[in-house]
Amino acid sequence: MYKVKVNDQFLFEVENKDSAFLVNGGQVQLDLSTIGHANTHVLYQNKSFNTELVDINKAEKTCKIKVNGNIYHISIEDQFDVLLKQLGLDNMSANKVLEIKAPMPGLVLKVLVEENAEVKKGDNLLVLEAMKMENVLKSSTDGVVKKILIKQGDKVEKNQILVQFK
Repeated sequence: MYKVKVNDQFLFEVENKDSAFLVNGGQVQLDLSTIGHANTHVLYQNKSFNTELVDINKAEKTCKIKVNGNIYHISIEDQFDVLLKQLGLDNMSANKVLEIKAPMPGLVLKVLVEENAEVKKGDNLLVLEAMKMENVLKSSTDGVVKKILIKQGDKVEKNQILVQFK
């Protein structure tokens, strides 16, 4: 079963059960003809609809569909999204790290990234000397470096912001 929200206003429960298409528990009969890569002609209750897939974001499970010239914004949740919401794990991506702070006081030996550089989780960002040991600070998230607030030779304090992400 899928929960489909249209224009953040209308909510439908959609499922494909025993080769029948159900919307809010009622069976729906559609006659579909694929016209092109993103275009489909639909007959529903003796009415004709020309549809076009305008945009799709698979990661966010959203899309824009044009139906007879009108654009509709659609978001889809499956049973796994519902389960994550019930467990309180649905906003994990909202906890994205936006900055790297100094874990201890020290001296910046080397800055290994530049502003606007794309980094992956685990990439080296800078080398910090603390207590006569070199510590390589790594990115804890995927992202793009927005601003580097330190330079080689700077002395930093614990919890000082070193790098910010977009």
